[in-house]
Amino acid sequence: MSDMNSTYAGLHLAGRLIGGGAAAAGVAGAGAGIGTVFGHYISAVARNPSAASKVQGMLWLGFALSEATALYALLIALLVLFAL
Repeated sequence: MSDMNSTYAGLHLAGRLIGGGAAAAGVAGAGAGIGTVFGHYISAVARNPSAASKVQGMLWLGFALSEATALYALLIALLVLFAL
């Protein structure tokens, strides 16, 4: 019976670590999103410098949404690792 409990505990730990790692992979997607947002902003301002003030609001909105995705992914990863 003791072997069964240790096997279950090992599988439970392995599942938590795999799930936490998979959830943390969402942070990489957010990093790519933030890079894309700023890259397109620089491209837009280089093409039309007078539109910089009009585009800047959308820049910060895109940055905030991408960063929120990263924070949600981090929260889920921490919940999977430590709360479940």
